[in-house]
Amino acid sequence: MKRLSYWLQAALLRTLLVLVAALPMAARRRVLGFVTEWAVRLTPLRARLGANLDRVWPDLPPARRGAILRGAARNVGRTLTGIWFNDDLAREAADLVPEGPGLDALREARRAGRGAVIVSGHFGQWEAIRHVLKREGLETGAIYRPNNNPFYEPIFRAGIERGGAPIIPKGSAGMRQMLRHVRAGGFIALLPDQYVGDGVWLRFLGQPALTSPVAAELALRYDLPLIPAFAPWEDGRPRVILEAPIPPSDPAAMMQAFNDRLGSWVERHPSQWHWLHQRWKYYAFNEAGRDAAAE
Repeated sequence: MKRLSYWLQAALLRTLLVLVAALPMAARRRVLGFVTEWAVRLTPLRARLGANLDRVWPDLPPARRGAILRGAARNVGRTLTGIWFNDDLAREAADLVPEGPGLDALREARRAGRGAVIVSGHFGQWEAIRHVLKREGLETGAIYRPNNNPFYEPIFRAGIERGGAPIIPKGSAGMRQMLRHVRAGGFIALLPDQYVGDGVWLRFLGQPALTSPVAAELALRYDLPLIPAFAPWEDGRPRVILEAPIPPSDPAAMMQAFNDRLGSWVERHPSQWHWLHQRWKYYAFNEAGRDAAAE
């Protein structure tokens, strides 16, 4: 029964993508944003999104809370449009000018034959970052979690493959492939803004959240720059901002610095972060996490 459900979901999506393909990208984003907004409104995802907002900002006025909720639901479709139509996103990104001191740090790493770790989040049009880096001669692979739906998986993977290689699935084999890649001077992008059960207790948007230390551990182990990168939507198009490298120290401090930087962008553009993730799984909250959060 689940397999049939997965097939139907993928078939509906493929049909929708065919129907909107002739539209300009801006119109596709509006249509698909409308679809995802109502998909969130009419499913339990609305409750999850609302619960996350209430945990972080419990005192939001109702009108502001509703605006963020609706905007975040629409942003899912806007962001996924860039993945589902990644060739068109690449053309849009062709004239995006990367900003920030992180670009020079990446160029220096490439000249020295060193790898680099780019850390971002499910925020804005994050796939634009790798398109811009690829255009700049700094092709960057990515780690991703294969989708549970085997019929949707090839749609999603085909999109992200266009942004740069290699595309590495999570897991022990993927970890070995990633290590070989960075040791050989490759760049890799990670999105460490999701819950991981074996992470460390840090704070994100003022709340304790288990956070993967892998990006910082990788940077420290192989002496790689750790570059936060973000692509917020501003004035109708994404900016690509490569921030200053996070100074090497210890993994927890470095990842807290990343959480703080991403959090500052979410505070500026709250509807552009993917609030549908179960970022704060408090059933797993234990005394160690409570103590760490209090420090």
